[in-house]
Amino acid sequence: MAALQLLVNGVALGAAYALVALGFVLVLNATSAVNFAQGDLVMAGGLLAVAAAPLIPLPGIVLLPVVLVLMAALGLLLALAAYLPLRRRPPVSVFISTIAVGIILQNGAAILFGPEPRAAPPLFGDDTLHIAGLAVPEQSLAIVAVAGLLIGAQQWVFARTQLGRRLRATAQDPEMARACGVPVTAMILVTFAIGAACAGAAGLLLANRYFVTPTSGGDLILKAYIAVTVGGWGSVPGAVVGALLIALFEVGVSSVLSYPAALGALYLTLLAILVLRPQGLFGEAVRRRG
Repeated sequence: MAALQLLVNGVALGAAYALVALGFVLVLNATSAVNFAQGDLVMAGGLLAVAAAPLIPLPGIVLLPVVLVLMAALGLLLALAAYLPLRRRPPVSVFISTIAVGIILQNGAAILFGPEPRAAPPLFGDDTLHIAGLAVPEQSLAIVAVAGLLIGAQQWVFARTQLGRRLRATAQDPEMARACGVPVTAMILVTFAIGAACAGAAGLLLANRYFVTPTSGGDLILKAYIAVTVGGWGSVPGAVVGALLIALFEVGVSSVLSYPAALGALYLTLLAILVLRPQGLFGEAVRRRG
């Protein structure tokens, strides 16, 4: 029973990490550049939920649309300020600009909220459900359901809509997409908005049980990077699987070993994958990234 409870908690954590990695890989595919502000966007989404909670004293699920819209707008600003003016410069320019945006977000959050850990409201409730002898936190089940719904909606948009086809064309070959009449710049802006919205949703999901501080983004961007590396650069399913693998180590392995030992085992696994299968578990061909 304890193992099943750990599994539920691990899947919940992995589902939230999957949203972080999903936003990361969408921008990566569309721009061939790494958005190192993604972890700080997660932090910003969590603190937005914290700030909105006193104004809208309702469960977190009601705050979710507000956070998604505000974070999408922040993603647009990020693209306009830190990517579009530099996209024809050497890739390191975008690398540095997104790090700068992350630092700005960190310091802005520290000024507005202080360094103390904050908690967002739960999605539905804080009760513990008893299912077939298992004591499962309601928040864990809600995280899995909401993250799964958001990831499924994103995949539906990309697979079934005209907007999704344009976004995929931009990610696969922007020059050919432009020649076919696709507004590539607009699609890149939409991708940044979706990526930031995914990050903000993850921030709201994580901030209730795991709290949020202005400096928590650094750890989250590292996990997103690991998830994408393990799953395969450019692979959306791979990013999700990589995120779940990280959560398995953090929750499952750490329950048997210590947390530092679990992290050590995670990095050893990452090194083994890089040596044995450098293209990642899902085997996408390696592309040059900024």
